[in-house]
Amino acid sequence: MQTIGFIGGGNMAQALIEGILQNKLYAPRSVWVSDVRPKRLAELRAAYGVHITQVNTELTAAADMVVLSVKPQLLGHVLDDIAGTLRPSALVVSIAAGKTCNFILERLGKVQLVRVMPNTPALVGAGMAGLYNATASAKGLKAVSALFNAVGKTAVVDDEDLIDSVTAVSGSGPAYFFLLMEEMIKAGVELGLPENIAAELVLQTAKGAALLAEKAQEKGQTPSLLRKNVTSPGGTTEAAVHVFEAAQFSQMVQEAITTACERGKELSAGD
Repeated sequence: MQTIGFIGGGNMAQALIEGILQNKLYAPRSVWVSDVRPKRLAELRAAYGVHITQVNTELTAAADMVVLSVKPQLLGHVLDDIAGTLRPSALVVSIAAGKTCNFILERLGKVQLVRVMPNTPALVGAGMAGLYNATASAKGLKAVSALFNAVGKTAVVDDEDLIDSVTAVSGSGPAYFFLLMEEMIKAGVELGLPENIAAELVLQTAKGAALLAEKAQEKGQTPSLLRKNVTSPGGTTEAAVHVFEAAQFSQMVQEAITTACERGKELSAGD
């Protein structure tokens, strides 16, 4: 793809722009952004030297790949606006949560389309995105994978319904970890630690645990094995784990993620 355009200049679009420029997938002159906010557009042009416009159809006339990075409730309006204006071989990428491929294809007609569920760690180059290829060519899917690999990692699912599962696990997933970190910091403060020290302990522990788990996975080792390795019989970790087990922690996690997935399906059904 020689040119790329982002309809919607929010945080995720900015993360992707930064990622593709840093990885030299595109030059600034090959990147377009449209948004209704002149101030936001000016910020993006000043930061990255990209083309900006408030007219979506000006962007679709120029872009080989069009990323729909607007809020889900605005997507229908945007699709109606750009229908019939895309380049014949244009590749459309949607990151609008809860909006199905049919919702998009019914409005745009026959286009190459990939639906993506990214997550917020993309803002720091550590994102995880689930991709579903609705109608794109193999070359198109490869281009979309490269786009999101520029800000983290990607996984392709072969059934659109699985995007709801991706949303529940990794799309919403950062919030689950943030909640655990939040409560661990509170617990540390309750045990007498200054809040700044409790926060540093928790955040660095979370970062280290994630890196350790990633390295272990490369060797075929699971998080379950890592947990067992640090849980000495009769020790402090085992005492804490017993409390989690007594509170049915495993069941709680399963129910929470299943509920998130079901809510995703409800939102999709509302197209």
